[in-house]
Amino acid sequence: MNLLIFIIVPAISFFLGVSGIIFNKKNAILILISVELMLLAINFVFLTCSVYLDDRIGQIFALLILTVAAAESSIGLGLLVVYYRMQGSVSIDSINLMRG
Repeated sequence: MNLLIFIIVPAISFFLGVSGIIFNKKNAILILISVELMLLAINFVFLTCSVYLDDRIGQIFALLILTVAAAESSIGLGLLVVYYRMQGSVSIDSINLMRG
């Protein structure tokens, strides 16, 4: 199979995630989804290179990234749920006004 296809698809996914962060500056949940899309694209590149080079390190690193991404998304969504219950919105503008 052609390796270029397995590199172009994650690159497109990664830039979709970056554009989601750049063009969406209001909703925190969509920003979190965009970050997760970027992490999945990076995982796909690691797995592709791991299979192409016949090395297991890329697969182990991809599992590590998936574990960290799952923890990050669960903590982020938990914080956003608590913030939504307090404020009634998950807008980035209202998060910036929060005082500690």
